[in-house]
Amino acid sequence: MSTKISLAKYLGKTRIIAETGAGLHGVTTATVCARCGTECIVYMGAEDAQRQALNVFHMKTLGAKVYNLEFKSNKLLRDAVNEAMRFWVSTCRTLRPSG
Repeated sequence: MSTKISLAKYLGKTRIIAETGAGLHGVTTATVCARCGTECIVYMGAEDAQRQALNVFHMKTLGAKVYNLEFKSNKLLRDAVNEAMRFWVSTCRTLRPSG
């Protein structure tokens, strides 16, 4: 994970975007971003976020912006992946996807 953050910084990216279902990928990404001083954005389905409230708490404590996708149909990982990709495509000059 730290290699991805280093590559993103080398490429001049200022934010890292991640998607997660169980929350572990989000916590890991948020931890490395906090250590490297990089902004972290995590997308998570609303149902997954509710089930994994402790991991969401850890991500937020580490400074990550966590977006729960309550407006999507399944409110699960697939929706989080799709929304993360939509966001990345619209802002690809400033961030790098992690996953």
